[in-house]
Amino acid sequence: MTSNDAAPGGIYRHSGFVAFMTARVVAVFATQIQAVVVAWQVYDLTREPLALAYVGLAQFLPMLCLLLPAGDLIDRFARKPILAAAWAVSALCSAMLWWLSGHGVAGVSGIYAVLVLYGCARAFAGPALQSLLPQIVPRAQLAQAIAVNSMLMRTASIAGPLLGGVLYAWGGGELTYLVCLAGFVLGSVLLARVALAHAEPPAVAQGRMWQRFGVGIRFIWSRPVILGTISLDLFAVLLGGVVALLPIYAHEVLHVGPQGLGALRSAMAVGEVGAGLYLSLRPLQRHVGMTMFAAVAVFGLANLVFALSTGFWLSMGALLVAGMADMVSVYIRGALVQFSTPDAMRGRVQAVNMLFIGSSNELGEFRAGTSAAWFGAVPAAVLGGLCTLGVVGAWTRIFGTLRRLDRFEDAAQADLARSG
Repeated sequence: MTSNDAAPGGIYRHSGFVAFMTARVVAVFATQIQAVVVAWQVYDLTREPLALAYVGLAQFLPMLCLLLPAGDLIDRFARKPILAAAWAVSALCSAMLWWLSGHGVAGVSGIYAVLVLYGCARAFAGPALQSLLPQIVPRAQLAQAIAVNSMLMRTASIAGPLLGGVLYAWGGGELTYLVCLAGFVLGSVLLARVALAHAEPPAVAQGRMWQRFGVGIRFIWSRPVILGTISLDLFAVLLGGVVALLPIYAHEVLHVGPQGLGALRSAMAVGEVGAGLYLSLRPLQRHVGMTMFAAVAVFGLANLVFALSTGFWLSMGALLVAGMADMVSVYIRGALVQFSTPDAMRGRVQAVNMLFIGSSNELGEFRAGTSAAWFGAVPAAVLGGLCTLGVVGAWTRIFGTLRRLDRFEDAAQADLARSG
């Protein structure tokens, strides 16, 4: 490791990482812009809330079906061409949406069909993106690279929808989809310039696809660091998330209206971006296991404060802290999974990780909504915060290896010692 590598901000001088992150940010902007514009356009054409459910379903089902075989494929073949192909298909989808945008209600069924294809592309793009990063940066800079990646992705996910709304108001669907098309094409062009400094030969296929993926599942199950990390995130978000309840709180508890709702949603995002920026400059070095448990506990406590608060500014502060804690947890989880996983297994492990993340977000909103319908919004939010704290306590006892983990670099050895 050179002194430049070790210095704070050294990752920003890594040309391959800068090119990769630029390509990824451009593609994420295109993804976020397209997501908000498709939803707005479909609802504008149909005026049916159920139509929005179909927008999500059309993308979620192919991702659910293809994530596992995608992970297997990514472990067997070069990852850059797979990602480039996924972005090329996404660009094709943007072009088809541009063409359909001039067909009014008659084009809605076509939009759903395009979204199915788009969901297929995203199933391959997600695990490929996560698996490429360790092949680009030195291992000594991987934790910092993950922090920068998390911060930039969250920033893009905030700014992308805002930009999409402005573009749609200015030039309608035609202009917006052309911008998305340009974003995916530019991402593919920039990706071609990224050099892989640490790529290993693809794994030789052995057995059937489901047998190979079974090997990946058994690998995760036998590694307490990986299993504890991704399952902790799954249950913490599934049981403790309050984002789905924000409209109810804004209207019935805090009485702040739609402007206040926007501020509440942005408070958590601001906390996430702030923590991500700090970690990108000063990545964690010690006590990473206990820090992750502490971050998830703070996330639960902050959500509990929000649940009981009747003051707008206290609620804003609680969500800000929850966002900061969530970013710390996301950063540590991403780093531990990367450090614990051999390159030949990354595609399958990242596919399972994405499946857990998707399930926690989708099912978490469903859990929050049904709990609010049964018990009321405040009891549902209180219950969620308490359940998160309960999960942290249980996981701290069950996954002692993860609790005692000191450095990211020790993750693989800790898992091997435990499994041995």
